[in-house]
Amino acid sequence: EEGAEKWEPETVKAVGPRTGTPVLTLKINSKSQSEARGRSKNIPRRGRSLKGEPAAETSFLPIMTNCTTPVMVHSGSYPPGLVLVMFWSLVTLHLCPGCLIEQLSEEKYECMVCCEVIRVMAPVWSCLSCFHVFHLNCIKKWARSPASQADETNDGWRCPACQNVVFQPPNTYKCFCGKVTNPEFQRSEIPHSCGDMCGKKRSGADCKHPCNILCHPGPCPQCPAFVTKACICGRTSQPMRCGQATAIHCDKQCDLILNCTEHTCTQACHSGLCQPCQLQVQQVCYCGVVSREVLCGTDKDCFDGSGHFSCQKACGKMLDCEAHRCKQVCHRGPCQPCPRSPRLVRSCPCGQTVLAKLLELGYPERRSCSDPIPSCGKTCNKPLPCGSNETIHICEKLCHEGCCGPCSLTSTIKCRCDLFFSQDVPCATIQNEDGLIFTCEKRCLKKRSCGRHKCGELCCVGAEHTCSLVCGYKLNCGLHRCQELCHRGNCQPCWQTSFDELACHCGGTVLFPPIACGTKPLECKNLCTRRHKCDHQVFHNCHSEENCPPCTYLTQKWCMGKHEQRSNIPCHLQDISCGLTCNKVLLCDVHRCRRICHRGECLAEGACRQPCVLPRADCGHPCNAPCHKGTSCPRNTCAAKVALQCDCGRRKEMVVCTEAASAHQRYAAIAMASKLSDMQLGDSVDIGLITKKEMKQTKLECDEGCAALERNRRLAVALQISPSVDPFNIRTSSSTYSDSLRVDARKDLKFVSEVEEEIKNLVELASKGKLSKRSHCFPPMNREHRKIVHELSEVYNVESVSYDSEPKRNVVITAIRGKSACPNSTLTSLIERDTGVSRAPPPIAHIKQHSSK
Repeated sequence: EEGAEKWEPETVKAVGPRTGTPVLTLKINSKSQSEARGRSKNIPRRGRSLKGEPAAETSFLPIMTNCTTPVMVHSGSYPPGLVLVMFWSLVTLHLCPGCLIEQLSEEKYECMVCCEVIRVMAPVWSCLSCFHVFHLNCIKKWARSPASQADETNDGWRCPACQNVVFQPPNTYKCFCGKVTNPEFQRSEIPHSCGDMCGKKRSGADCKHPCNILCHPGPCPQCPAFVTKACICGRTSQPMRCGQATAIHCDKQCDLILNCTEHTCTQACHSGLCQPCQLQVQQVCYCGVVSREVLCGTDKDCFDGSGHFSCQKACGKMLDCEAHRCKQVCHRGPCQPCPRSPRLVRSCPCGQTVLAKLLELGYPERRSCSDPIPSCGKTCNKPLPCGSNETIHICEKLCHEGCCGPCSLTSTIKCRCDLFFSQDVPCATIQNEDGLIFTCEKRCLKKRSCGRHKCGELCCVGAEHTCSLVCGYKLNCGLHRCQELCHRGNCQPCWQTSFDELACHCGGTVLFPPIACGTKPLECKNLCTRRHKCDHQVFHNCHSEENCPPCTYLTQKWCMGKHEQRSNIPCHLQDISCGLTCNKVLLCDVHRCRRICHRGECLAEGACRQPCVLPRADCGHPCNAPCHKGTSCPRNTCAAKVALQCDCGRRKEMVVCTEAASAHQRYAAIAMASKLSDMQLGDSVDIGLITKKEMKQTKLECDEGCAALERNRRLAVALQISPSVDPFNIRTSSSTYSDSLRVDARKDLKFVSEVEEEIKNLVELASKGKLSKRSHCFPPMNREHRKIVHELSEVYNVESVSYDSEPKRNVVITAIRGKSACPNSTLTSLIERDTGVSRAPPPIAHIKQHSSK
């Protein structure tokens, strides 16, 4: 705005940590109350800056907008009484109660939902977290909308300003303190208030005084009372503002008893519990054999007067009998009495007979623990660790002291997975109950807890089959892999965070930390400033990819074969083909390259493989062997095709040159035999002329068809019939169609019928129309169908040419007036006649005959 004053921050103070992040509060006060009223209209709306510009351009965020980067606040004209609270993860605009009261009274406060001014008589609802005021009807609609729902597991709805979850629906219109429902508007009071004292609990931690101002919007002010608060150690105290959560610390020593109950805390007055005692002391085990060095106070409750811990070894202390030692694990307290004491042993070793009965039988009485225990002489019968649930093995020795065994029997043991695998082993190898179970070779095929891997453990007895492998899948950032144990579902997002600024390549757009791993740079609207291979104008924006997009500037470039210069070629295209034949002279100096315009050498194989064009000495046809520069042509059989016909020209046939040569030799031999008879009569004959003459006369022999054609021609001359009428089917006959064409037509007779119909219509259109030539383009077809079209075109004297490449290669036929003609018999009719398939006769028209009355 013109004339706007520059407001500098008047107070900067630390508010305290919120969720562990530092907070700064900047409060901007106006010089006078009149200026405050004049500038209250400039308070920004949601998503707009103070000057009406987009928030992204001025680092001034909308109200309660979640942000993951620190915010830089530019100096400018800010409205008076505005408090800006700045977090690392949250930026919040709070309006002081005075501004809210002023805007609500002057009807300048806007509802964030409908963006309309809130009237003094309109029912409203105020958020208890951010203190924003909304129309009651607007907040009801918002609370019912799906966009306001917190999550699937919560029934609450979110405040549109602070996103705080509220569980109670906004159904009633209450004053700001919540005491009065549907408060009446009084001009002398604050709009939407009840006019009584607020009485709400203040936000201070230990403040017990209720708010003592009138019912008001916004947060309650700090408690004005002062209280005397003691320090943490309780030795000193000082007055401070009520509700302040700041703890008081003095400079004196704590002197509280530590956990060891022997030493006192030497730290200065502090909050929380004292640290454990850090002195190192020596402790011994209960049996007094092992010692250790630990912090004072460790295992204090386990001290029994002689030791603090158990070394897990045999005690070894002398028992009260002074003959045996304690065999228990290192333990606290005194040892148990000797188990062989006469007052404890009351029966024989097997336990079947009481010692009193044995004394009656004359056995000596035991006086000490060293005396042997009398034996009853019976079988021991104590159960042994071998056997099974069905069969229990017992000791077969006579009553004795010490351990029983070994057993002479065998036991059937099962595998631990209980899959009916069992084996018989000698009982002597079984020392305890664990020896009754063995591990089989059966691998577990069940899926592990991750659902991806199989268990694969031998003789598995696990129920959950927990997977112990590392997941290893790539996280959402695309840079790191999941290091957790293999699990079901999606991996957690990458937890790594960067605290460096993320800027585009030109540095014009910067994303401030913290930045989650895998975050891409912001889209930059500036032109790319990288160095490019060409000097053309850059049209693409700044990008984070290493390579720039290809240059699309249109230029003129020569083709790869330097045949012609092409225009309107994008700059990034390097290899351009003009589509013409290369036609460069090859290394053999005889042939030229037949490839389409290409780059590199013409001969990829290194030698010319085109057929030799030198004429043969015997027949004059080309050699056709692979190019052999510098060597003579190989003497092999000529494979060239030669056209032979009969004298009348009706029969035509393409034969191999060697077959024509054999026919020539046969005719030459016949001619030579006829001339020998003349030589016997004394005439002279030039054999060379005979050979050349007969060679030129190598022809096919006329058959009966030729004789019939000649007879018909003479008859037509005798009857003075014009040759153009062709009354005897001289031009066309069944022999016009080749055998290969007949075979192909039998495979797809429907296609042949359609092609013949198209050619027939084209020939009639060319003969009767104004234009001398007519063309027709067939749709794309395969090689076999194109071959049929070409052969049928020869029969109709129609030109046919194939265009385009596979799979869209098609055939175009052209009929010429005076040249193209239709045969009397179509190929379809000939095939139907040969196969005996005839078309059904047309239906006979039904004529109704009326009987005469």
